[in-house]
Amino acid sequence: MEPNDEVLAARIANGDTGAFELVVRRYSDGILGMSLRMLGDRAEAEDVVQDVLMTAWRRAGELLEPAALRTWLFQIARRHCLIVLRRRRTRRTEPVDALPEHRGAVGAATLIVDPQRAVEAGAGVLALRHALAGLPAKQRDVWLLAEVDGLSYVEIGQRVGAGEQAVRGRLSRARASLADLMRAWR
Repeated sequence: MEPNDEVLAARIANGDTGAFELVVRRYSDGILGMSLRMLGDRAEAEDVVQDVLMTAWRRAGELLEPAALRTWLFQIARRHCLIVLRRRRTRRTEPVDALPEHRGAVGAATLIVDPQRAVEAGAGVLALRHALAGLPAKQRDVWLLAEVDGLSYVEIGQRVGAGEQAVRGRLSRARASLADLMRAWR
């Protein structure tokens, strides 16, 4: 039986690389998925995962509630994603001549900007924002906590003051409504 999050957090705080590897296997895919949904860019999302894991390794000893390791990791990821999004917004407001000229390769990959994909992605995000705004507040809150923050039903229930079944119901209704509203974007 694998150790729970509380045990893993304590072991990581003491420098146990095996415990850290288990946390990486357990949570990196979820963190990547959430980051990818927030950022829409795989490279940036992978960078966020790396930043989150480095932070977890360095700061696990500072975790006040070791049993909340998963929630802590996803909160760190959310903050890192918001930082990336703020940087993007700042970059867009700079004059074009202030932007560095693209010279081809960035690391091992070549930077390719597809204006059509960028416009489609932006329109899709805007459509999702409008669809979310149309949901009842309780459904929207539960959806955001589940899909963006990656929280479990129990954790969401604690945050919104509802039982696990109520959370499941709200989330199901929110997903159904969003699927219907976002049908054109499939």
